[in-house]
This record gives sequence, C-alpha cells and structure tokens, in this order.
Amino acid sequence: MFIINSIIAYFKNIRKTLFSNLLNTIVTLLIIVLISVTCINTFEWIIFKADWKVVISNLPLYAFGSYPPNERWRPATWIISLLTLSILTLWGPNWKCLRKNLLIIWVGTIPLGLYLLYGGIGLSPITSRHWGGLTLTILLTVCSSFFSLPFGIVLALCRQSSLPIIQKLSSIYIDGMRAIPLIAVLFFGQLLIPLFLPVGIQIDRVWRAIFAFTLFVSAYIAEDIRGGLQSIPNTQIEAANSLGLNQYQIIQFVLIPQALRIALPALTNQSIGLFQNTSLMAILGLVELLGVGRSILANPEFIGQYIEVYVWLACVYWMVCTIMAVLARHLEQRMNINQANF
Repeated sequence: MFIINSIIAYFKNIRKTLFSNLLNTIVTLLIIVLISVTCINTFEWIIFKADWKVVISNLPLYAFGSYPPNERWRPATWIISLLTLSILTLWGPNWKCLRKNLLIIWVGTIPLGLYLLYGGIGLSPITSRHWGGLTLTILLTVCSSFFSLPFGIVLALCRQSSLPIIQKLSSIYIDGMRAIPLIAVLFFGQLLIPLFLPVGIQIDRVWRAIFAFTLFVSAYIAEDIRGGLQSIPNTQIEAANSLGLNQYQIIQFVLIPQALRIALPALTNQSIGLFQNTSLMAILGLVELLGVGRSILANPEFIGQYIEVYVWLACVYWMVCTIMAVLARHLEQRMNINQANF
C-alpha cells in the first residue's frame, strides 16, 4: 500500500510540475513529441537501415589493432582482467584482505599489461607498431594517469612551497603547460623528442606519447590538488604540529589524503578527458581506437559508412567513460564513509 501511495504521489507531483498551466502543458507535449519522433527514427535506423557489417567484421581490429591474430589472447587477457577488477571493486565481496590490497592490485595491472603486450619471459616479443585499438587507448590512459598523479601532487606542493624559487618554477611550468594546446605537446613528444636524444638512443613512440600526456595532464592535476590543499583549514596543520608531526608527516597523513578526497571529482574529469584525448594520436600515427575507425573507412569495401563507424565508436567511448565515472563515484563514497567513521 505504501508503494502504491508513493507512485500516486510521484505522478501527482509530475502533473503539478509539468502541466500546471496551459503554456507548460503545450511545451511539455511538444518536447514529448519531439523526443518520441527522434527515438523512433533512431531505432528505425539502427535496426533496419544501418549496415553493421563494418563493425561486426572488424571487431578484432577495434579491440586489438594489428596485433598478431595468434597472440590476441594477451591483450584480451589484460582487458578482461581490468573488467573483472572493476566488477570486484564495485560489487565484489567485502573481504578485508581484498579491500585492503585493492589499490595495489590496480597498480599491478600496469606491469601486467606491459608484460602481456610487449612479451618477454615465456612470451614472444611484439613491437608497439602492432598495438592498436581499444587496447592501446586504455594503455595510454592508464599509464599517463599513473605517472601524472604523483607528478601533479609534487607540482601542487611545490606551488604551495615557502621557497620562492621552487614556487616560481612550478608556477611557470603549470601556467605555461596550460597555455599550450595538447596537440602541440603531442607533436613535441612524437616529432621533436627524438631530435634531442643522442645518436643510437631511441624511445618507443608509445612511451613518447605517454610522456607528452603526462607533462600536459600533470599541470591540470596540480591545480586540482592545489584547490584541495587550499580548502584544508589551517587549524588541522596547527593540530598536527602540536602533536609533534614533522612537515613530511603532515603532508603524508593530513594534507594529501584530504586534498585527494576533495579533488576526486575533478581528477575523474581529468581521467575521462585523457581517455577521450587519446584520439588525437590518430593524427600522429598511433592507430588507437579512432585511428582504427579511420583506417577501416579507408577500405574501399566500407567507404561511405561513416555514421555506423562513428556511432559505434561513440558507444565504446561512452561505455568506458561511464565505467570510469562509476568507479570514481564508488571510490568517493568509500572515502566519505571512511572519513565519517574516523
């Protein structure tokens, strides 16, 4: 009975809000008709008119790029491990051992992915020119985020430093990097870095891309962390000093944990933006997810099927970004619970 009454009250509230007068009623009906027509036409195109052969016949390319077919189980294993870990993080058992070591497990996926992709002990070596698709996109995002976060934290602390030279240098770097377009930084990483290296020394183009993304994103992360640091009351620092904590202990146990918790929504936006910005690498020769789509459209068999390809790519990007957002929201909730318990 309570559920029925709640439903009735909900619909009464909707009626009161959307159909309170003649103007609201007309606008509401027009919007409903417009949304209905759009949805009907979209579903009709998806089901009856679109030719999804360009997607179905090229699914391995979207996932793994030109990775050797007999070795595709390696990137597939890594992607499945990331999905499994995401599920365990969100809905896994509340085992103390698992929850305590979850961060270490997440960090461990990076060397696992590099070992599986590069090869090595027990695996045949595969050069990075064969990497591509969703695998390369995720690798660029994960590695760049992993290196950008500590670098951004150091930059934020340096900008808050009492030493003028350190504060000025970090400010110049952050402001300068934020004033440069990302594509220019990526061009620097791919085309100019090899010119500055000694003869005979080469850096893999994937690592050059990770290096460029790290330099760029860390400047934005530094500002997010700095905002979190500025929101911490000075009374907490004074209390830590009264307890006998030194400067490094205050940073480790008081400032950084709270700044990360406060800046987590902004850091999530940076991670999602980084995942989307990896599509710029298609301009510079790395065949990531968008690059695979462009190479498929260059095939005479699929010329003109732009809508199907880009709708599929949009769905893939949306799915991965949604997973990242849900994981960040779950982490934020757990951090708030831990703070409340504390």
